[in-house]
Amino acid sequence: MADISIPKTIRASRISIAQLMHPEHANNLGNVHGGWIMKLVDEAGALACMRHAQRRVVTVAIDSMVFRQPIRIGDLIILNAEVTYTGHTSMEAEVQVQAENPITGERTHTNTAYLVYVALDDEGNPVPIPPLKAETEEEKQKMKQASERQQRRLKQNKR
Repeated sequence: MADISIPKTIRASRISIAQLMHPEHANNLGNVHGGWIMKLVDEAGALACMRHAQRRVVTVAIDSMVFRQPIRIGDLIILNAEVTYTGHTSMEAEVQVQAENPITGERTHTNTAYLVYVALDDEGNPVPIPPLKAETEEEKQKMKQASERQQRRLKQNKR
């Protein structure tokens, strides 16, 4: 397992998933089901967190998800995920979702989601994870915003 005392970069957790959308992913209007998109978002976020923690993870929370643009049958859905916050055993993943027309190459940002995961040991108990290290000013800003989101989550859960 990873040495949890050594910070890991955001870059080290980044993953991308791309999948062509077929009729079985969509409703009768040709729009991909929101639940299917949420499933893919959860998988992408979990993979980024597993890559960071080098452990199995479970989903703890999903912040609100707004579908800004539809994803259609025939679109390529592209999910880019990375860890943006780490606590003692938990971490936040940011997942950016884009729809691409594979013929024209035109891409549309459809939504961004933030999910929280907890790393588990082999018995299913929470386990400490490595801290996160920013390499750029943009990453420092992302980590600051992620920390603020986590503080809001914790405050809401105390109610």
